[in-house]
Amino acid sequence: MLHSKILRLLHRSITVFSAGVTLIALLYMVSCGGTDYCHCTPTASAAQDFRHAEKHIPLPTGTPVEITVAQILSWPAGPDPTNTTPRSGRELTLYHISLAYLENARLVTFDCDFHLEISDVPDKNAPRVIVETPIDAEYCPARKDIAAQLLLRGFGIRPVAAAQGELPHPQRVSVLGLAFRDFEHNRGSVEVGTPWELHPAEVTVQ
Repeated sequence: MLHSKILRLLHRSITVFSAGVTLIALLYMVSCGGTDYCHCTPTASAAQDFRHAEKHIPLPTGTPVEITVAQILSWPAGPDPTNTTPRSGRELTLYHISLAYLENARLVTFDCDFHLEISDVPDKNAPRVIVETPIDAEYCPARKDIAAQLLLRGFGIRPVAAAQGELPHPQRVSVLGLAFRDFEHNRGSVEVGTPWELHPAEVTVQ
């Protein structure tokens, strides 16, 4: 019996140790030097990336305008911009969402952006808005942080298809970003309800 107890304790210790090593390894992976979260080579060129120059800019300083996912969903779509359309109108405004729910998160290898989908309520059928965090160096801390926070909750951001990026449970987040009008195409999950995005943007898990 004593032998069995020792074996059980040994097995438990090995299991805990292995889990700890795995967590440490995964946390290392989300550091700028350990993975492509901050060092990623897009499969597409900048010329192939729609409105590339308008998306790869730093967030402006100043007080953002408070907004909700529902309000973004209500914005009129208007005509599709062209690849050379400069930022104008609400695309020049910095917005902040104090509470939303992250439903889907993945790394898109085409441009190396973090592709995130948020909703107003924690409901998998709720309409969503796309939020994207670029590969640019100034967004490396934000990318590391959200990747680490999601990893602690058992979810890893990976280069997968939209359906595979679905979080098992919506996570509370806040968002800071610039409005961006993408063109109409298959950009994510079927729940995405508008061509308007926040892009570039930083997402913080609450």
